[in-house]
Amino acid sequence: MSALAQPLAANLVQSVDWLAIAPPTLTAVVALAVLVADLFVPEARKPLLGWVSIAGLAAAAALLLPLLDHDRSTFCLNGSTRACSYTADRFTLVVQFLVLGGALLAALLSVTTLKDDNRRYPQGEFWFLLLSSAAGAALLPASRDLATLIVALEVASLPAFALVGIRHGDAKSSEAALKFFLSSVTATAVSLLGISFVYATTGSLYLTQVADRIQHVDDQLHTLAQTGVVLTLVGFAFKTAAVPFHFWVPDTYVGAPLPIAAYLSVVGKAVGFSGLILVTVVAFPSYADVWGPALAALAALTMTVGNVAALRQQATRAYSAVRLLAWSSVGQAGYLLVPIAAAGYAKDAQKAIGSTVAYALMYAAVNLGAFAVAALVGRTKELNRISDYRGLYARNPLTALLLAFFLLCLAGLPPGIIGLFAKVTVFSAAVDAGLGWLAVVMAVNVVIALFYYLQWTALLFRAPEGEPAEHRLPAPLTAALALTGVLGVVLSGAPQLVLRFAATGLF
Repeated sequence: MSALAQPLAANLVQSVDWLAIAPPTLTAVVALAVLVADLFVPEARKPLLGWVSIAGLAAAAALLLPLLDHDRSTFCLNGSTRACSYTADRFTLVVQFLVLGGALLAALLSVTTLKDDNRRYPQGEFWFLLLSSAAGAALLPASRDLATLIVALEVASLPAFALVGIRHGDAKSSEAALKFFLSSVTATAVSLLGISFVYATTGSLYLTQVADRIQHVDDQLHTLAQTGVVLTLVGFAFKTAAVPFHFWVPDTYVGAPLPIAAYLSVVGKAVGFSGLILVTVVAFPSYADVWGPALAALAALTMTVGNVAALRQQATRAYSAVRLLAWSSVGQAGYLLVPIAAAGYAKDAQKAIGSTVAYALMYAAVNLGAFAVAALVGRTKELNRISDYRGLYARNPLTALLLAFFLLCLAGLPPGIIGLFAKVTVFSAAVDAGLGWLAVVMAVNVVIALFYYLQWTALLFRAPEGEPAEHRLPAPLTAALALTGVLGVVLSGAPQLVLRFAATGLF
């Protein structure tokens, strides 16, 4: 080989940091292993696939521990750590912990669901799709170029469409999957159009290079660059269920199997918000005067529409508890948008982003706990209406107390100190950024949300109508409730741990 060819070959052949990419890689490998094993495992032993999947998710989460010492990057351009496709920094690890932990808890809920109704669920395909989606979701926060970002987004989303509609013979499930698919495809198309405009004006897909070059585009390309930024943000707004791009959420959550609704409410949001953070504060910081006000307006609109719609669910006893949680998740998305909007105004954008991540961690724990209780009630009450929770304390005191605790955390009331702490953190981010009006809107929405959370909580302790159904706790459901309950209680005792853990290293 000539002396001239040697440096060229060195640039083309990249070394791979296998430890850095281990969490999403292991998740994907286990997904393939489960799919192949499904061909050979007898029907009676198919439940073992679920436990293998849970073990795989737990092992992938454990692989995050060796990465805590320092940042690691791989798939870099010409050996430079400034332009890499994959970076395992503090932000990446925290979001991957959230994604894998949320997928693990959703898997625990799924074990019971598949056991109760195994004829309507193809188990091998179910676990393959769940693990594949989790692998894509774990890849996304580590993505540092726009192409990898979109690929990770689609790997997380495409299996989720199938999971929503995987229940055989259920027209509502199929309809929910179709709505979810159409809205997500639209979002992806809009994002891809925006990214193509950004690439045309900057000549790069790496987020750090885009951030540098987009500030110095030719005047003739300035409008194209602005359009690309706006379209990219609109695409991610669909993924975060921000109003007015939220229309798919209620029907999708109600039509999906309940563990998948829980998965979408936490992992789906983590995917959307981590992608939104990367494209705003990493790729487009120079356009903060564009996306800052836009996200502030979206945050105000999202939290208001979500909470008002959730409040309306209480007007009738026939409404589903899952639909109420769906509208509640839209309102919570508004709170999550506040610190990202504040990052466009604040001097310390990293602190503002840390507030979003901290709130997401709190929300994940208590919302999955609420879905776990909903899964328990849904075993005997298929419609899972709000009225079905009346008198839950009379039959299952501990479960009722846990649900009350989760709802108080979501409302931000003691003893749910972690919920109050998270809301104060987000409120402070808005005030520090000079967004006093947004802080006022948030305060009003917190009061609105108090009503429907407290009304549901009070229903748990009212006298039951007739003989209440007995709710037996299967082991996987017990584990999910125990994990979320312990996490919520511990963090309520030491809420500062969340903010320290969520401190990001994006810059």
